[in-house]
Amino acid sequence: MSDRGTPGKPSTAEDEYFVREDAEKKRRLALQAKREKEAGELKRLKDLHWMHCPKCGLEMHELKLRGVDVDVCFGCNGVFLDQRDLEHFDKHESRGVMSAILNWFKPETKQPI
Repeated sequence: MSDRGTPGKPSTAEDEYFVREDAEKKRRLALQAKREKEAGELKRLKDLHWMHCPKCGLEMHELKLRGVDVDVCFGCNGVFLDQRDLEHFDKHESRGVMSAILNWFKPETKQPI
């Protein structure tokens, strides 16, 4: 039996082609909807947790410490530093306890102080 079909009636190969095209279109739309949902969920979670202590969940406040804004939680007395804050202290501290503490947070590819 030939796969050409009759005039006005699509062939089996043509049907399969359109089924694949339709499935691919639906897959792309589903992936786009998933990305949009994930982006919305990430924004919602960021808004929910932004400037909240990772240890106790209370609101954190920014304070200046040696010219750097550090995040402080008055609930558990936690002090949290961002990467740029660590780099600032790294430049200004060459020896001592602070230098030893900062070595714990350096990527393993960098040389210790």
